[in-house]
Amino acid sequence: MNTILIKNISLKNRIVDVLIEGNVFKQIEPEIKDVNADKIIDGTNRAIIQPFYNMHTHSSMTLLRGYGDDMRLFQWLSEYIWPEEAKLTAEDIYNGTRLAIVEMIRSGTVFFLDMYWHHQEIIRAAQEMKVRASVGVTFIEERGKKEIEDNIKFINNFKSPSNRITINVAPHAIYTVGKDLYQELYLISKVRGLKLNTHLAETVNEVNDCKKANNNLTPTEYLESIGVLDENTIAAHCVHLTEHDAEILSSKGVTLVHNPCANMKLASGAFNVPLINKYDCRVCLGTDGTSSNNNLSMLEEMKFAALLAKVSYHDTSLLSANQVFAWATKNGAETMGLNAGKIKEGMLADCLIVNLNNDRLIPNNNLISNWVYSADSRCIETVICDGNILMENYIIPNEEEILEKAKRKIS
Repeated sequence: MNTILIKNISLKNRIVDVLIEGNVFKQIEPEIKDVNADKIIDGTNRAIIQPFYNMHTHSSMTLLRGYGDDMRLFQWLSEYIWPEEAKLTAEDIYNGTRLAIVEMIRSGTVFFLDMYWHHQEIIRAAQEMKVRASVGVTFIEERGKKEIEDNIKFINNFKSPSNRITINVAPHAIYTVGKDLYQELYLISKVRGLKLNTHLAETVNEVNDCKKANNNLTPTEYLESIGVLDENTIAAHCVHLTEHDAEILSSKGVTLVHNPCANMKLASGAFNVPLINKYDCRVCLGTDGTSSNNNLSMLEEMKFAALLAKVSYHDTSLLSANQVFAWATKNGAETMGLNAGKIKEGMLADCLIVNLNNDRLIPNNNLISNWVYSADSRCIETVICDGNILMENYIIPNEEEILEKAKRKIS
């Protein structure tokens, strides 16, 4: 069993040694002696901190970065994104996912919850690069009956290549998946013990169209009426919620995923933090895809989430650094049932080593505040996931080859 010993590192303003044995934090003490570790890391002038769990993204959309920017959502989707996505091959998806994982590792993310096509290739990339992932098997009815049948067969026969990789059942949205299929997918997710991963209440148009088609029900009320909301449901965006919607989502135990950068870029609106706090909804953070963000930095996502909440509701105390940090870290791990998201003995060894000598972290009056409002990816020196070192001293294995293969230009 491999062991990593991190010496003299700051954890919550205490200098400690951290012993990782296999994939678990085995011991955290002021000084650990008499351990013949396979690897020793000097943590002097460094801090150990929780990594990020990106709870909503479309990883391979890295290949569409910078394509079709600055236009209205449905024009952007129908005229640019969907036609170009139709040209992507399985190998494109694999290369695009590897590019996304490089970007996520460098910015401190060790887990991503995905929703895209060619799920087998996303699984292959995540497994090879030793990150955690829940890979969405995505359903859009217009793609045809055969794809739906093939996807359901894949879910029913899936065997994970490792403890780091799971799948989720991903009906894209209420405007792309009808009632019968939505209910069928919900039942499959229940039988298989999988998360149901969907978009919800992202735009005003979505809400208005749903109300017109469903006796004035909002998207949330509609999903409740067809019986597909519970504690295993993960709903991305949730920008346009009524008080009744928030009450439903809270009572059903649904996890909401806030994507502030994409919501701002696509002019979808501002997440109603006061309403969410009032009903104590579980919230996580996600980046969305790189064609609507345009990067995968959860550091940026935390900062923009906090600032957007403050300016939208004219309250500087709203969405504190500690709260948004929890959304980006432990809440995601807890939602996925992972014994992770904290630096604590007995928990899975996911962590970041950050350089306290970086200009963005000086002075270190409050590391979490610096982390949310000041830090960038240059602060992250080493990334560990499940006891595996994914990046050490800013170096990611095979990065040059991965970047080269992802240089797919759109004609």
